[in-house]
Amino acid sequence: MSEVLLETKSLGMTYADGTEALKGIDLTIKKGELVSIIGPSGAGKSTFMRSLNLLNQPTHGSILFQGNDITKAKGKRLRQIRRAIGMVFQHFNLIKRSPTYQNVLHGRLGYMSSIKGGLGLFSEEDTRQALEILRRVGLEDQAFKRADELSGGQQQRVGIARAIAQSPSLILADEPIASLDPSTSEDVMNYLKKVCQEDGLTSIVNLHQVDFAKKFADRIIGIKSGEVVFDGTPKELTDGITNHLYFEK
Repeated sequence: MSEVLLETKSLGMTYADGTEALKGIDLTIKKGELVSIIGPSGAGKSTFMRSLNLLNQPTHGSILFQGNDITKAKGKRLRQIRRAIGMVFQHFNLIKRSPTYQNVLHGRLGYMSSIKGGLGLFSEEDTRQALEILRRVGLEDQAFKRADELSGGQQQRVGIARAIAQSPSLILADEPIASLDPSTSEDVMNYLKKVCQEDGLTSIVNLHQVDFAKKFADRIIGIKSGEVVFDGTPKELTDGITNHLYFEK
């Protein structure tokens, strides 16, 4: 039986205006899984994702990561947790004027003092590893180009490389292919799945595209109105369940 990496218990999030974005989410994520979160806009998918690394502070419930309750973590402990959770963003969040390899190196900032990090004093070993990770995502020949010279799909692969450079246990990807065309989306998802499998990483990916979720995920979780309404394999996600998730009130 696979070891549990992440568990949420009665996880809830209510915003200041009274909006109940998450309504008691109970989930267990095992090591090595690629889990896709699907659901309509406003369902709570991004709120759930941002709660897992405490970018949003849940209003009730708990999050157990690697066996420890992290829900109230602050300061140094919070930095250590975020170091172990890589994040891939929809809009890449790269420093456009910096070379590609330096963007990947930013994944190492959590391991450095603020002075060294601020001055960009990365070790030769960190630089070597950054170049190696770029090779793994098919961007070895783009390492010294400015990030804004790359295509959207290439920039997202840099985002994946930066997350991998953190040496994380978990990667969260929030709508990583939302702004990409279908062919480029497939490339990005292929690279994400490949590097996670090679490194034995767990990944949780928010996707609008149900067909991509069914193709790439080991497990699919459907969220609607802040609640889990489906949790199963891609084969178990029928058209009827999909219609209920997206079209029925």
